[in-house]
Amino acid sequence: MISNALRFFILNSQYSAVTAISSCSYKRSFGIRATKPKMERTEEEVENRYVDKITSSCEQFAKQLMHIESSGGWEKCWEEGLTPWDIGQPAPIIVHLHQSGALPKGRALVPGCGTGYDVVAMASPERYVVGLEISDIAIKKAEELSSSLPNAKFVSFLKADFFTWCPTELFDLIFDYTFFCAIEPEMRAAWAQKIKDFLKPDGELITLMFPISDHVGGPPYKVSVSDYEEVLHPMGFQAISIVDNKLAIGPRKGREKLGRWKRSVRHSLL
Repeated sequence: MISNALRFFILNSQYSAVTAISSCSYKRSFGIRATKPKMERTEEEVENRYVDKITSSCEQFAKQLMHIESSGGWEKCWEEGLTPWDIGQPAPIIVHLHQSGALPKGRALVPGCGTGYDVVAMASPERYVVGLEISDIAIKKAEELSSSLPNAKFVSFLKADFFTWCPTELFDLIFDYTFFCAIEPEMRAAWAQKIKDFLKPDGELITLMFPISDHVGGPPYKVSVSDYEEVLHPMGFQAISIVDNKLAIGPRKGREKLGRWKRSVRHSLL
């Protein structure tokens, strides 16, 4: 059952998107008449007005997703276009790290890549990026998105289950965002084992930790730094840095942290 956890995810995803698009897109997305706020309204009043409307829409959205989750899972969500985790753009922090030359070169993997925005944003002649996804529809959308872009030849999308997939080559970088929080908490140790298996000994894991909250249930399941440490430390990973994501979108601000992890080869071989 999706309950409050999904409502939390929807509000944090959809409201942030609304603040970045035009009133016409707002109307199309939610079926709400978006009138221009009167000048005498305070900024807080305007924000509260929009949040109230969007919250109402999110309640309806959550009911639809409850039905879909029970009748078809992730593929059905993509089929119905009910994908609140998809922000419609690359994560701004990934764009920043790419443009500033702060990402490892070589081969990169994005598990649960969805529409592939982050895959495309990271790709370059110096970095070949593989997007892994279990949904046929998401893969098709990702391929359509990337096909006309200049760096299309530096990306590929594969339909596979992260937990059973066996890559032919190891990776220099793995980027995880909204994948760790989507899997059942009891699967997190297996996630960490796969991360270790897929990375080169000197490779790097980047985790954009979300949602950092105290909500109950999921997906998305709440996460914390200690949740990552609990499963990554036994695999020999240590955090190089963990910082607040200053480039988080909209109301996700304050609920995301960027973690960069590398494996101590000496420790992992003990």
